[in-house]
Amino acid sequence: MAFTLDYNTLDELGLGQLPPEEKKAMLTHILETLEMRVGTNLASRMSDEQLSDFERLMPLETDSAEIAKNKEKSALSWLETNFPNYKEVVKSELDSLKQEIQASSAQILAASQQAQSNQVGSPLPPQPDNTQQF
Repeated sequence: MAFTLDYNTLDELGLGQLPPEEKKAMLTHILETLEMRVGTNLASRMSDEQLSDFERLMPLETDSAEIAKNKEKSALSWLETNFPNYKEVVKSELDSLKQEIQASSAQILAASQQAQSNQVGSPLPPQPDNTQQF
């Protein structure tokens, strides 16, 4: 069961009219919020030893991209072994987050349009699609 966060997700949530730079920022915000919620949920179920083991697997800011990627794979493997239902936790948290965003989509679009009308100068060029899978 794979989950994808991309511009189609924003369309689904009623945010397809956001400018490209705001779409990218919104996808980043959704991903960061989802990671925080899933992490909090799973951490609350971990023993101190499990939490310590998992934290050791997490990438550090000083890690190279290759080392960080390897650590992320190891952390994912650890989750699959120790919390085989973690994907269900991800799905549940993502569904909840989507509902919250969808309920606020009109306000988010209104704020975006207000910010656009207050901006002076030309808009930023379109950003590439920011797709995340997990």
